Amino acid sequence: MSILEVIILAIVEGITEFLPISSTGHMILVSTLMGIQQDPFVKVFEVCIQLGAILAVVVLYFQRFVKSFDFYKVLIAGFIPTGILGLLLKKRIDALLENVEVVAASLLIGGIILVFVDRLFSSDEKDDKEEVDYKTAFWIGLIQSIAMIPGVSRSAATILGGLTQKLTRKTAAEFSFFLAVPTMFAATCKSLIDQRELIAESSDKIGHLLLGNAIAFVVAWIVMKGFVSFLNRNGFRIFGYYRIILGGTILILLYMGVPLKIVD
Repeated sequence: MSILEVIILAIVEGITEFLPISSTGHMILVSTLMGIQQDPFVKVFEVCIQLGAILAVVVLYFQRFVKSFDFYKVLIAGFIPTGILGLLLKKRIDALLENVEVVAASLLIGGIILVFVDRLFSSDEKDDKEEVDYKTAFWIGLIQSIAMIPGVSRSAATILGGLTQKLTRKTAAEFSFFLAVPTMFAATCKSLIDQRELIAESSDKIGHLLLGNAIAFVVAWIVMKGFVSFLNRNGFRIFGYYRIILGGTILILLYMGVPLKIVD
């Protein structure tokens, strides 16, 4: 990977990780369009720079993470469904991660859903509250599992899961940030452990990971600070339209024979 590719992918990760537009889908598509070779290190890089994004969550909401041990028990309750299903379905998930058609279709379908979300849930929100109970966390985690399909968006799934439990947009969005920490930390650690020998082969690989995480941290911090207030003012519709346009365009290009394939 070149330094430019590292910077671009890290920026994409930071922007898309906490927005309901699918970070995985965008990483796959950007890699495809840039012709980045999907060698083992690139795949590790695309997973491990999530560490910078989740570190931004911990720093930005530091008081929540040191407030009470019960907070962690709630996160564990939310993580359990994704953790179990992720282990059981790993091979199928890995196969889907290289399928651009699946990404495009997921973006399109998810976009249609987001266009109507504001109308469906606007009257069902409870008074704002900062705490989420175990049952609600588990349910949100179960819905988060759908986001293992690339293009669905972990953020979109968890926020919608929160809305189905009558959380406000603010509480649902912030819990989506929090639930990303154990989910993405587990995925990052597994990737680092599995590929530790590959990463240790050269200082360049280590340097790329450090740079990518630093950029993802800064960009994710900026995005999170503005996302909740934007969501409260504007709702989900703009994200829905964006997904429909992007997913539809990709499907049209594929239908026309444009070779939008993952480069092996």
